[in-house]
Amino acid sequence: MLKCQIHASEDRMGSFQQLKQLTRGNALFLIIILGIGGTFQNGYHITGLSSPSPYIQRFINSSWYDRYEEPPPPQTVTMIWSLIVSMYAVGGLFGAVSVKLISDKFGRKKAMICNSIISIAAAGVMLASKQAKSYEMIIVARILYGFSAGLGSSTHVMYLGEIAPIKIRGAVTLTSATFGSLGKLFGQFFGLSEILGREDLWNVVLCVPAFFSLVQVLVLPFLPEAPRYLFIEKGDEKACKKALQSLWGQGDYEQEMDEMLAEQAAIDAAPPKTPLQLLRDRTVRWQLLTMFIIFWFNQLSGMSAISTFSFDIFLKAGLPRDQIRYVTLCLGVSEIITSISCGLLMIEHIGRRPLFWGGYGVMGASLVFVTVTLNLKDSGEWVSYITASLIILFIIFFSGGPGGTTGTLLSELFIQSDRMAAFVLIGSQRWIGFALLGLVFPFLIDALDSYCFVLFACICLLAFLYTFFLLPETKGKNLLEISEEFQSITVCGKSFSDKIKAATRL
Repeated sequence: MLKCQIHASEDRMGSFQQLKQLTRGNALFLIIILGIGGTFQNGYHITGLSSPSPYIQRFINSSWYDRYEEPPPPQTVTMIWSLIVSMYAVGGLFGAVSVKLISDKFGRKKAMICNSIISIAAAGVMLASKQAKSYEMIIVARILYGFSAGLGSSTHVMYLGEIAPIKIRGAVTLTSATFGSLGKLFGQFFGLSEILGREDLWNVVLCVPAFFSLVQVLVLPFLPEAPRYLFIEKGDEKACKKALQSLWGQGDYEQEMDEMLAEQAAIDAAPPKTPLQLLRDRTVRWQLLTMFIIFWFNQLSGMSAISTFSFDIFLKAGLPRDQIRYVTLCLGVSEIITSISCGLLMIEHIGRRPLFWGGYGVMGASLVFVTVTLNLKDSGEWVSYITASLIILFIIFFSGGPGGTTGTLLSELFIQSDRMAAFVLIGSQRWIGFALLGLVFPFLIDALDSYCFVLFACICLLAFLYTFFLLPETKGKNLLEISEEFQSITVCGKSFSDKIKAATRL
């Protein structure tokens, strides 16, 4: 008991030290500015389209009638609406593919500024679409929003990973998930009919993120560039130390400089790779495979489906229609609170690996019970609220586990020469998966009804097994130590490094 109390006291002290270090320099301010122009934008656009969707479809009808003096066929309206929804993911895919080109050419800071300018331009097109009576302009705006989200989300996570000291790297990179959750909450909040969720303001509610992009454009030029980028990519040691001290307060940051020197030596031995070269590189095969699998697990766990189709799911569960938007708002609040508590209290003390397998385990169990309660919804009104509570529990464990920790893991698995190519590959996979899920899930609900959650529960079980048995712990380790951990993974009695050696001899 005494040992548990001592560990709990140490955890609290560690959390206070993290908060103290965050407030010593400009780091906390930079994290906020990066967040509102990074993953916040993607989070907002994921949920922001839900509220104005009936108004946009009526706008498509009226625009068609004004243009052709006859009502459009229902299939045409459905097709145009599908394009408006899906083109966001297409834009996101192009944005993710552009990360390496833009970040290498302009640096992390200028890449984020360019990204925000694109978001502001998209908002201008969206605002003008209503006056111009052009649904084509909505599609163009959605493509630009998607491009901005794809580029900004990846650059945001990369920037965070390159400014963070080793001891609080997990907490810093986890803020990307927190701002994504905050964006979802803002999308739900501004979509309320009491705020901007009215027919005369549907184009305004889709432009709210541009205000935050404008703030980033105005403020970010006065904040430091990523220290790791300055040292490794630009070879400017003096600027790197100055950036570290500006961000985190005065200090020699010897441990961080030593890690960068070691990484620089590894890069000198292995120059930066293209995405295709990284796919062919056997030494990072486990890291890439792990990130591909974890991102697929996250997308197929049911979280993306719940975020996008929450209204339909709660309606099917039997909740009154007028209460659903407020329950959905509770989902967003739960997600943010969990992300923040995970960053401050858990990730640097518990570690990454337990948050993954523990989160997936509870998520899988929650979805099994959701399936049961959906089939018992006619037993009483109270069953619907149990279903809602189970979905909130699912979101809490996703946000505090896999959802929050995935971004941290991505920033820790690849050295500087591999990181850009890895972000391109993982980002592309993420947006392709998002587009496919958006197309398939409505048909999945029709085909499997409530039992579609059993499928998601099985995915969570597989994720639990993979992260429990194969995922190494990365807490407190530098990038080269993490690389060695992955190479020592054993499958069928042989480590991955042994297989590399055998393949080299062949």
